[in-house]
Amino acid sequence: MRNAEEAVVESFPAQPAKLRVAIVTETFPPEVNGVAMTWGNLVNGLIRRAHAVQLIRPRQSVETAGEPCARHLQGVNQVLVKGVPIPNYPGLRFGLLSQGRFRQLWRQQRPDLVHVVTEGPLGWNAITAARQLQLPVTSSFHTNFHQYSTHYGMSLLNASIEAYLRKFHNRTRATMAPTPSLAQALDERGFQHVSVLSRGVAIGQFTPQLRSHALRKRWGIPGEKDSGGGVVALSVGRLAREKNVSAVLSAFAAMQTRLPSAKLVFVGDGPLRAQLEQACPQAHFAGIRTGFELGEHYASSDIFLFPSLTETYGNVVAEALASGLAVVSYNCAAAAQLIQHGHNGVLVKPGDESSFVDAAVDLATNDGQRVRLRSRAPASVAHLAWSAVTDTLVQTWRHVLQCHDSHGRATGGVPRAAHLTPPSA
Repeated sequence: MRNAEEAVVESFPAQPAKLRVAIVTETFPPEVNGVAMTWGNLVNGLIRRAHAVQLIRPRQSVETAGEPCARHLQGVNQVLVKGVPIPNYPGLRFGLLSQGRFRQLWRQQRPDLVHVVTEGPLGWNAITAARQLQLPVTSSFHTNFHQYSTHYGMSLLNASIEAYLRKFHNRTRATMAPTPSLAQALDERGFQHVSVLSRGVAIGQFTPQLRSHALRKRWGIPGEKDSGGGVVALSVGRLAREKNVSAVLSAFAAMQTRLPSAKLVFVGDGPLRAQLEQACPQAHFAGIRTGFELGEHYASSDIFLFPSLTETYGNVVAEALASGLAVVSYNCAAAAQLIQHGHNGVLVKPGDESSFVDAAVDLATNDGQRVRLRSRAPASVAHLAWSAVTDTLVQTWRHVLQCHDSHGRATGGVPRAAHLTPPSA
């Protein structure tokens, strides 16, 4: 079915389903970012559990009109809508579908529940339409947009952005945050019905066993030993101001004063790439890597530098630990949850760049400490299976459904006692 709003709709899968869930998002694989990766894994887990998933998203740049991208979408009912580019994020789009079209879609194929992943106009219209149809709605909190605005010269908009996000999420029956600390912060900032939905890591993809001496040789690392000059510092993520990548350059410059043959590898792309290449021509810029290649780049490095202060989680921290790297991070988001300082990684006070740089130099020059941290890192995240995260998501949805009567009217939200802990299995 297509109309002026360019929606392409397929039928719900015919097989019996436990839940019929409509998921509304402005990003999904093969787009490369933490939100897309998270929901790619969760949707796959839902399909394996025989839940019927309707995915409503903007058509991606790699897709031709009317032809959905087959990758990662087997068994999913797709609704592709028109989109407009998001400033400073090439390749990503705001989705455009009116409230009326949402109502028409869900009258034809009524889901049990609607989940909104991103906070753009697509998500706002989805929430409005779902409420009009008395469908329960839940949401995810993935991005600290009010913090991002500071990095793009729009700090005067912080209060307005925060107010919009609070109003957006408070129109849903549950807002899922990735860590207990963020859930607590949202609760204190006036967000209602906050629960925790953690993140997983693909242990098979991220493992020390993928370490490649051939790849290290291509990077210009002499020999095969993890010692002395053979130290590779890795940064994975979007090359943009909000990721604080300048701290990576500062740390690497200090490392090189002690270890001239140390190497810096960037995996990812973004608006700062050209500037970074000019500032640090000796670094290796690998661009965007996925799948096996991404796992190989992690495992073939030694130290992971993660200086971002804007993350709600930071999936790359879990990936680096699973890959057996010694992680240096500020004590916030995923790092605060996953790293025990001095045992499986190093944490420094948020915003203290001088301590971040010192910690990186310390690990680069202390072979024994670096090897100890690397050996303990994989076991520390071995429990983070995506299957457990998917089960928690379904438990939260079932609880929300129980809080609606037979006419679809809300009779309650997530119990306050459950706000800051995941539902039990």
